[in-house]
Amino acid sequence: MNTSQSEAIKARAIAFYLPQFHPIPENDAWWGPGFTEWTNVVRAKPLFKGHEQPVIPGELGFYDLRLPETRLAQAELASSHGIEGFCYWHYWFAGRRILERPFNEVLDTGEPDFPFCLGWANHSWKENSWTGLRHRDSKRVLIGQTYPGVEDDRAHFDYLLKAFKDRRYITVDGKPLFVIFRPADIPEAKNRFDLWRQWAVEAGLSGLYIIGISALDIADPHALGLDAVILSMLTASNEDNPLVRNFSKLVWRLRKRLFSGGPRIVEYAEAIRHLVPQLDRHDYKTYPCAFPNWDNTPRKGRGGLVLAHSTPELFEAHVNNALKQLKGRPQEHRLLFIKSWNEWAEGNYLEPCAKWGRGYLMALRKVIVGNNG
Repeated sequence: MNTSQSEAIKARAIAFYLPQFHPIPENDAWWGPGFTEWTNVVRAKPLFKGHEQPVIPGELGFYDLRLPETRLAQAELASSHGIEGFCYWHYWFAGRRILERPFNEVLDTGEPDFPFCLGWANHSWKENSWTGLRHRDSKRVLIGQTYPGVEDDRAHFDYLLKAFKDRRYITVDGKPLFVIFRPADIPEAKNRFDLWRQWAVEAGLSGLYIIGISALDIADPHALGLDAVILSMLTASNEDNPLVRNFSKLVWRLRKRLFSGGPRIVEYAEAIRHLVPQLDRHDYKTYPCAFPNWDNTPRKGRGGLVLAHSTPELFEAHVNNALKQLKGRPQEHRLLFIKSWNEWAEGNYLEPCAKWGRGYLMALRKVIVGNNG
């Protein structure tokens, strides 16, 4: 960031970015030719009265991330509405990469000229990871996440190093920012991350700034080798999230499941009271995660969770609350993560939609930059 940006921007907004909007051989084999995230989006159906499904994208349309024009348009939209950069989800399964083409092209071509960092989505892919199909084999593992050892760690680091050295890569205290989706799943995580930091210094970097994602379920981030955690109170796997699993302990007004088992419905206006916990209550560094909306029924069907009746105005209040939590921090550490830029089948996205247009982006800009920013 330059000095003028630092003075004008109230927070460093980083939006998570899903690359699953182009066909790949694996998805063709599992779900049929041409499957992408849009497949789930367009086949979604309303499951209760007033349920707004399917959700239709706005000005960017049903895009294909193999097109550089799409990636450029996304970056221009994000930049003009106060977002510092994207956190691209990155997949590594013991050397096997998947959905890597969009980011590889961003890295290799230098376009768009827009900041980025990487987040390692280090969870196994199950049959119900990307689709709402339900049958007796729905939990079948499609790609299992393993951690073979130092040789694989080195190969993984070497793959990441080109990105870490890119001038566009987002840093904190001069160190490349790297996000881990499920840090507690990694065996001997601290030893691994310490080794990565050592390799980073040997490669001429200042180290690494490693952040894990937590829903208050990580007791000691430092024991995992993390520099900080993102308090993300909703995750892609709702069943593993203690807040979703134990709704009875919250004051959320959870409506009864409709028909045969779901989906779970919570008013967005009520949910945002709990999505940004008090950051200063923890003895380790934490960053907030804001959610413009949430409805993962396109993937999960009746097993999904809906934060109903989200609006840009309510999202603006949500972001304002998150910024209050960051008040007083140095600009470098005023990080606000947003889930997400384009998780359409989870119903969390900032991109323009048919109903609200750029409403959520404009709400974010109003808070982060100001009306005249």
